[in-house]
Amino acid sequence: MTTTPERPAATPHDAGITAGQRAEIDEMRADRRPTARPTVPALEEILYEPLPVLDHGFIRVVDYMGDDAAVVQAARVSYGRGTRRTRDDAGLINYLMRHWHTTPFEMCEIKLHVKLPIFVARQWIRHRTANVNEYSARYSILDREFYIPAPEHLAAQSTTNRQGRGDVLGGDEAARVLEVLRDDAERAYADYEELLNETAEGERLDESKQGLARELARMNLSLNFYTQWYWKIDLHNFMHFVRLRADAHAQYEIRAYADVLLDVLDRWVPLAAAAFRNYRLGGAQLSAQAMEAVRRMLAGETVTHRDVGMSPGEWRELMATLGRSDPQP
Repeated sequence: MTTTPERPAATPHDAGITAGQRAEIDEMRADRRPTARPTVPALEEILYEPLPVLDHGFIRVVDYMGDDAAVVQAARVSYGRGTRRTRDDAGLINYLMRHWHTTPFEMCEIKLHVKLPIFVARQWIRHRTANVNEYSARYSILDREFYIPAPEHLAAQSTTNRQGRGDVLGGDEAARVLEVLRDDAERAYADYEELLNETAEGERLDESKQGLARELARMNLSLNFYTQWYWKIDLHNFMHFVRLRADAHAQYEIRAYADVLLDVLDRWVPLAAAAFRNYRLGGAQLSAQAMEAVRRMLAGETVTHRDVGMSPGEWRELMATLGRSDPQP
């Protein structure tokens, strides 16, 4: 049976929430209601609590439906647990994951409240398999909160990857970048308030002026300002999101959110999470050409990328997957 590796526990934190939101969270957590529905104690522990991400962001589990047993019940179309053992459920979940039987995992759903920088949200929303309701800057005024990277995450453009990072900046260069980012964000928000003629607290700046409409004033803000949304998704598509965004090649900022989602997954459906780690995060899918290459190498042949019709890039990826160092281009 596959075991889940130890990970740091998701720790609730008040970063990024107001005193009013803290009071609302405490009230919701105190309002305990009896239910006949299956619940997950490990997920109940963090229900409604903000799990910090980046400098002002968070993820909150707002609601969920289903657990590991729901996946099993959907696959067997059965009524309840009966006399089955946990290892029987794990075996079936592993089988479903191994053979890409995805619909049983769609029987579980989760709803999250996410606070994230706008540029991360624009990446996130490309996953079109969820229900999303975003904070409206047409209706409300955005908070004065913007993302500033930690110095260790300031890097130059990669010379080999057009959408990746290269060497970390240092010294005066890094300090200047941080100064520009912070000054630009501060100035943008000051101009935003001036255009609105209003603060986030509802105070008028100049009683003689009317102020620009919120839907127009917002366009002055930069992509590092924070937005918020509710995000509801089924377990299958949740895992697909995490598989892509927790990958080492994903941008650091969205990967930070995916790492917290992994913690949530472990709490929510530990058997499915273990299978996911084994077959998706830790596994690899090989093409027919790659399979031919592997078979021939196992038979003792010396194989080149040309022998199996693979491109140099595909060959390098295969060698990296196999943990081999190969001199071929």
